[in-house]
Amino acid sequence: MSYRKTLKLICGFAGGSAVLVFAAAAADSRGYFGEQRGGEAAGRWSRLTVLRAAQPAWTLASHTPAPTGHAWDFNWDKRDPSALTNGKKKTTTAPASEDPSSEQDNSKPKATRNILLIRHSQYNLSGTIDKERILTPLGREQAEFTGQRLAALGLKYDVMIHSSMARATETANIISKHLSGVELVSCDLLREGAPIEPVPPVTHWKPDAVYHEDGARIEAAFRRYIHRADPKQKEDSYEIIVCHANVIRYFVCRALQFPPEGWLRMGLNNGSITWLTIRPSGRVALRTLGDAGFMPPDKLTRT
Repeated sequence: MSYRKTLKLICGFAGGSAVLVFAAAAADSRGYFGEQRGGEAAGRWSRLTVLRAAQPAWTLASHTPAPTGHAWDFNWDKRDPSALTNGKKKTTTAPASEDPSSEQDNSKPKATRNILLIRHSQYNLSGTIDKERILTPLGREQAEFTGQRLAALGLKYDVMIHSSMARATETANIISKHLSGVELVSCDLLREGAPIEPVPPVTHWKPDAVYHEDGARIEAAFRRYIHRADPKQKEDSYEIIVCHANVIRYFVCRALQFPPEGWLRMGLNNGSITWLTIRPSGRVALRTLGDAGFMPPDKLTRT
């Protein structure tokens, strides 16, 4: 079969890419484009042409990430002032004596909340009950490093809330030595648990509690602590929450409006700092996730 007939046959069955590959090979071996291409130069030309032909055509659409999922919900914490009027749902009409725009302005948050989520330090895994699961010597060192780091940031902390579990309580008490005057508050809602069945599922990890029990409690903790500032708050706030890896990872997914079932795809070191910022508009930013760079490498653990 002649070269031209073969080329026509390929055009019928394939496409431009296949034709370029065939043409490049033929030109290289037979000098079809007007001169004999011999040696190294011809080999380079053929390989380059074949490589380009094998690549998909570049288009803007093929290289631009497409948005997925839903749009950002500005009323995710049910505190969007545009949906509220004086603490009540906005009505379609307002009394003539009231100025709706003025009332809405008064209900708008003006301060930013900074929430620093601290994972507890390393603890005794062999304990059978909570009060036996206290910090190891290394865990106490980690808590000291975390306390020093928080103090070095030079922020004016408003409160330190901690899980009522032994390992979180001990971690908070050690940290508090570096932050004089910061109130300590214990909360049962922040106890460790399984917030939601993870996706992809794992077979090696089975929580003791049922997902719907732990999930309801941890979701209640999220709603209590992760939200925009109250309209009465005038200055930016810095709050510390000492709790557990599962709780923190779930909080991050929920706050960023990521699928909450993806919480197990993240890992956190003991004593690490995760920093969420919640703007008055309801926008949320993750400033750090599991930051433990302030600890020496030989002090890092994830147990």
